[in-house]
Amino acid sequence: MRFLPVLALLAIGSMNTVAEDQWVTYEGKTGPGNGKHIVFLSGDEEYRSEEGLPQLARILSERHGFKCTVLFSINPKTGEIDPETTNNTPGLEALGSADLCIMLLRFRALPDEQMKHFADYYLTGKPIIALRTSTHAFNYGKDSGTSYAKYHWQSKEWPGGFGKQVLGETWVAHHGAHKVEGTRGIIEPAASGNPILRGVEDIFGDTDVYTATPPPDATVLVRGQVTETLDPKSGPVAGKKNEPMQPVVWLRVPPNETGKKNYVLTTTMGSSTDLKNEGLRRLIVNATYAFTGLEVPAKADVSLVGDYQPTMYGFKGHKKGVKPADLK
Repeated sequence: MRFLPVLALLAIGSMNTVAEDQWVTYEGKTGPGNGKHIVFLSGDEEYRSEEGLPQLARILSERHGFKCTVLFSINPKTGEIDPETTNNTPGLEALGSADLCIMLLRFRALPDEQMKHFADYYLTGKPIIALRTSTHAFNYGKDSGTSYAKYHWQSKEWPGGFGKQVLGETWVAHHGAHKVEGTRGIIEPAASGNPILRGVEDIFGDTDVYTATPPPDATVLVRGQVTETLDPKSGPVAGKKNEPMQPVVWLRVPPNETGKKNYVLTTTMGSSTDLKNEGLRRLIVNATYAFTGLEVPAKADVSLVGDYQPTMYGFKGHKKGVKPADLK
């Protein structure tokens, strides 16, 4: 038997520690989710997914028993969480053991060796819950040289890319006034009996309504009433912005190119500040139960874990110097 020198072994151990420190895993406590693994993909420059998704993961692990792994955009030079690093999300191999992927990505340009894990997950027909800017998750320029150019949000080969083809919409426009008008979720009457809406009340987000036209095969669960202000008590804005109200949560079961079907829930809500809202958190937790083959509770416990004070969304001001290990 050949033995590596001690220094080499120490180096390998150090490399493994560095790799594991690039994401965070919350082991499941007692609950129906025991034995199920959820992988969260954070990575956007604006809506603080690096703050919101760890809170969702904590809720699902501590209150419901799911093992939750949260991945981040990591600056390779510093090892810090950096939403502006669009081409590095370590740990995507975790999708190989995932029962569910919950994502909030925006304009990522992942290298093929990372993107392959996401594409493989999708092609297996496993479920996806996609929040806010995931409709335009990928941004591959024409000279990117990637094998996954069709996932690009403006793809011509796969019109509208991953967003349009899988989730049901790509980026279109702000329907409400950004940072001025909020979103009140109005449950679609025809969908009121859907288990994903069980116990869901009073949905409100301080992000604005997006323009969205999901395809005919989508089931709209919630529409977004544009509100006058970002205050949850504000009334609907005057004028025609709510005639009709845009879909803000919908379901699809589209077939992929292997012939398998993915259960997909898309919401154009989901910033870290939106997730202060109990109704939205319950909707996402309910979808997690439904998509992992579990009975949706009558009123799922979605109480926050720890002191959750998310940063206001915007292109400036994300927290600096934070590493995944700091979130354990």
